[in-house]
Amino acid sequence: MQRYIPGKPYPLGSTLTDEGVNFAVFSEHGKRVFLNIYSSSEEIPSETIEMKESEGYVWHCFVPGGKAGLRYSFSVDGDYRPKSGDRFNVNKALIDPYAKALDGTVRWDNSIFGYRVGDPDGDLSFSNDRDDQFVPKSVVIDPRFDWDGIRKPDKPWNHTIIYETHVKGITVRNPDVPEEIRGTYSGLVSDHMIQYFKDLGITAVELMPIQQHVDDKFLVDMGLVNYWGYNTIAYFAPDVRYASKKDPGYQVTEFKRMVRKFHENDIEVILDVVYNHSAEGNQFGPTLSFRGLDNRTYYILDPEDQRRYVDFTGTGNSFDSSNPQVLQLITDSLRYWITEMQVDGFRFDLASTLARELYRVNMLSPFLATIHQDPIISRVKLIAEPWDVGPGGYQVGNFPVNWAEWNGRYRDSVRRFWNGETGFIGEFATRISGSPDIYKPTGRRPHASINFVTCHDGFTAMDLVSYLEKHNENNGLGNTDGSDINYSCNFGVEGPSQDPVITGRRYRRIKNLILTLMVSQGAPMLLGGDEIGRTQRGNNNAFCHDNEISWYDWNLDPEREELLKFVRRMITLRKTNHVLRKRDFFSGSMIPGTNLKDVTWMNPDGKEMTSSDWLVRDRRSLMVYLTGRYAVEYGSLRERSDSGDLILLFNASESPVMFRFPDTGMQWELYLDTNIRSVDELPIRLASRDYLLAPDCSAVIRQIV
Repeated sequence: MQRYIPGKPYPLGSTLTDEGVNFAVFSEHGKRVFLNIYSSSEEIPSETIEMKESEGYVWHCFVPGGKAGLRYSFSVDGDYRPKSGDRFNVNKALIDPYAKALDGTVRWDNSIFGYRVGDPDGDLSFSNDRDDQFVPKSVVIDPRFDWDGIRKPDKPWNHTIIYETHVKGITVRNPDVPEEIRGTYSGLVSDHMIQYFKDLGITAVELMPIQQHVDDKFLVDMGLVNYWGYNTIAYFAPDVRYASKKDPGYQVTEFKRMVRKFHENDIEVILDVVYNHSAEGNQFGPTLSFRGLDNRTYYILDPEDQRRYVDFTGTGNSFDSSNPQVLQLITDSLRYWITEMQVDGFRFDLASTLARELYRVNMLSPFLATIHQDPIISRVKLIAEPWDVGPGGYQVGNFPVNWAEWNGRYRDSVRRFWNGETGFIGEFATRISGSPDIYKPTGRRPHASINFVTCHDGFTAMDLVSYLEKHNENNGLGNTDGSDINYSCNFGVEGPSQDPVITGRRYRRIKNLILTLMVSQGAPMLLGGDEIGRTQRGNNNAFCHDNEISWYDWNLDPEREELLKFVRRMITLRKTNHVLRKRDFFSGSMIPGTNLKDVTWMNPDGKEMTSSDWLVRDRRSLMVYLTGRYAVEYGSLRERSDSGDLILLFNASESPVMFRFPDTGMQWELYLDTNIRSVDELPIRLASRDYLLAPDCSAVIRQIV
């Protein structure tokens, strides 16, 4: 290569041009910054260049003749004074925070720590060991890609049905996916999987973290990994683990092909992103990137002892999103995924941490204010996990307009209702109405509530109805990890059962949960695998299992096949009945030209519920009449519900309940009943206004039009 020239301070990271590569990296408190360049096969630098140019604390240089595929790292020299917050160590090869790809994964070795492991002074000591061979190198990529003119689906929120899944777990055991691409980005959009998603009817896949992450040392030492990936180290880089080829930078092209294929089939891509902390852990963690570039800039340090980190995430550190440079990193990353990688939205892990200013959650924080005014980020789907583990971290309902939230209150209320707990009929009705008590006062709409009953974090639906307690023994933490609050919807028989009666009841309970989810106002999120009865053997925190505990089992028996048919039928109902996905909350007012309200809450006898009826503590059955005769207009889109009215029946009691439909002069058919074994028997035309619903069951009655 030719001798380097000064280059430009922006864009940050590595930027390929026709003449070479520009490198730029931020370090406010570092004193000297070096660029390490590696040959295609060597793990020690073939060349080290001191980056002498600095503007606004951005160090930069241009390397003429640099090509795509070039591997590099940074090193920063400066003070090593942990008690003052500085942890510079020029011996450590640092990952570029703006790297678009990495060439491998972190390999644990004592040399990747900034201090001498085992030294009596702990992290106050200083390591002189080079660690290049154990830290993945950043890779220069060629960003060019042909999107073939395919546009984003741009689904309205009230049309959205989210499917949460793991890139690897869903296909790694699927015999219908070509073996060479199972568990990869390509496998996720194989012909078989695309057809599966289309038949299921979902409109968006929400992918668990695909930004490059680190497997925690304590897990590796136990022979485990960070399978879920909530331990990010490179916020611009698709994880190399899910690439079908290991050529440097290929994962970027493969990810783009995946997104293009989803969009070609009218399916959106939402990424689960983890900007609240990094993979470097607490003061005893490794020096991989941010810590060595500028520890005081990137992390919230304890003002009483800057050697230590403030931890709102339970991972050892918290990013300081109130710092302008950290905020720039996050927003630059989001814009990159939107514009260059063409994703459709984000789910923000532990989003309350991002809204913190020192110790307080502030909904006017720099992070939220910046997102709100950004012309690119503000226009995609934004979903908050509205809590963290710090004080005041539970913020359900408090995120700003244009944000949706994982509604934990919906999850808990639906579980408790179907678990047979009394006194929840009013709460249950409020949740399936889109939680207007939470979202309406602040001008938000039903889709602000991301409704879910299960998610990656906790029991699967099958385990929720099969286990009384969590069984995380294989996690190596003495079964102390994972939430103890599960509101298990079990019948009292722990674990798998060969009893066909118990098995039948368990599938019925799964169907109750999914039926409830799909008829609720708001945006439903289905945990991937629940539609086929996926089990994690009672593990409600399978974050560390890249094995059959987490992988989907596609060997479906008749019961699981039938469950899949049921879920498909419920999603079809939602997509073809606009009354199930209203843009606005129910008003309870009369529909013009009718004697019916948009929603009527009824007793089993067909009479409208009174205020005193809602107060009956042991009431566990409910009938909901939804009037579908209305039109909705917004923008250039006009929708009209011409599929008729719906009646929803819920019976969480231990006895059958006779429901009598109101006398409207209409003809009705049974669309679904969770007590009917096969959906192939449906629909069934009803001869009268009376319908007997079995214990612990739900049903949908549809008007014949």
